[in-house]
Amino acid sequence: MPNITVELLRGRTVEQRREFAKAVADSAVEILGARRQDVRMVFQEITPDIVANGGVLASEDDSRAGVVAALADN
Repeated sequence: MPNITVELLRGRTVEQRREFAKAVADSAVEILGARRQDVRMVFQEITPDIVANGGVLASEDDSRAGVVAALADN
């Protein structure tokens, strides 16, 4: 039984999570031979102020400003 944890910046839509979950479950069935009903996935939403890339908080990283702003708009 695959247990999959996905961390995403807050702001993804239900439709995006649904589509992602289906794609990952499809892959687990195909690649791992898992039964679809046994593929368990948990989404953990995180905020840009609690994650850092290259030592810089995502909320303070100018190169991620567009991504963070787009998620905030959703």
